[in-house]
Amino acid sequence: MYIAIAGNIGSGKTTLTETLAKRCNAKIYPEDIDNPYLNDFYQDMARWAFNLQVYFLGSRIRQAADILKCGEDLIQDRTVYEDAYIFADNLHEMGLMSSRDFASYMGIFNLAAHLIPQPDLLIYLKASVPTLVSQIQKRGRAYEMSIQEEYLARLNTKYEHWINQIYTGPLVTLDIDKEDFILNPSVIDNLVARIEEIRTTKNGK
Repeated sequence: MYIAIAGNIGSGKTTLTETLAKRCNAKIYPEDIDNPYLNDFYQDMARWAFNLQVYFLGSRIRQAADILKCGEDLIQDRTVYEDAYIFADNLHEMGLMSSRDFASYMGIFNLAAHLIPQPDLLIYLKASVPTLVSQIQKRGRAYEMSIQEEYLARLNTKYEHWINQIYTGPLVTLDIDKEDFILNPSVIDNLVARIEEIRTTKNGK
């Protein structure tokens, strides 16, 4: 079974991925935070936007090749769809990625999207900007300290559009402002129950 966790920067994707993986005995496909362009990107977005996004896209395609041959349950931290519909699209809209670079990027994405299976379940972590800022500050990654609230707000708008207008697969939305899965274990229990429900349906039992 293929589960994917989606959400803005600081929404808690990695923590939820690790928590669910333990409960479901699933393999983790983490986001590649060792992207060599990250530090440069947050210092000069316009210069490094295309490089950053192409690296992330390549990382996601490599994961997809593994997902296709993986015979066990897996949970992926962030999807290839977010790379395109949220981050690259936002950078283009902000004028930080040229139309020529964006067209080239989307050409590669559209080829890859046909090779990547859709998740059996997408879990979207929805969070307000104050919550995102608080969690970003708590984890203390140096390259994230310069992220502006306006940037996070734009990403939130993109996420809402993608979830409500574009994405068509099985979906669970978790409002992190109201459902703290760390402080409230029942939130995880409910997610595990939903996963088991989908697993049973998929296996035809």
